[in-house]
Amino acid sequence: MNKKIIVITGASGTGKTTISHYLKEKYQIPNVITHTTRMPRNGEKNGIDYYFETNESFSENHYLEKVEYSGHKYGSSEEGLESMWSKVDVASIVVDTAGAIAYKKKYGEKAIVIFLELDLPNLAKRLKKRGDTPDKIIQRINSEEFNRDLKIPQELQGKSYEIVNKDMNITKMKVDKLLNDLNIN
Repeated sequence: MNKKIIVITGASGTGKTTISHYLKEKYQIPNVITHTTRMPRNGEKNGIDYYFETNESFSENHYLEKVEYSGHKYGSSEEGLESMWSKVDVASIVVDTAGAIAYKKKYGEKAIVIFLELDLPNLAKRLKKRGDTPDKIIQRINSEEFNRDLKIPQELQGKSYEIVNKDMNITKMKVDKLLNDLNIN
């Protein structure tokens, strides 16, 4: 089988992580391990939760996307994906839309992009339900990245699978159908 990377993207609160966990539980499709310069949290293991890096070692990888958040660097690298592909044929990764564009450009047909979408009122409800404070929700909804990720970017139109995620059970059925149609199951 050809190697595939399932790239899950969309705005915060659309269900990206839930779908990533679903792929792992139902189909044994693991997440690509990403890199960070932050210290491991209690119970986290290097090479399982993240590749924990120094600033120097972080800069030695070839990143498809990277961000700096709260003074720490995070990124997904070609090396991380190649390492995962040495173990499995299909892996998944959760990234923002800029990251999804980078994966599609680099890997073409090997990158299966799933864009999860939801209207703003429902997204705000989900963010509140998962424990975000009202101030944090307003800050997030007003952020440039959040607004960018609300709609599918032009670079991914016609090159990705769009799923409106109003109901997680229906969304999971749509993901099942997609994987079945692509012969990944």
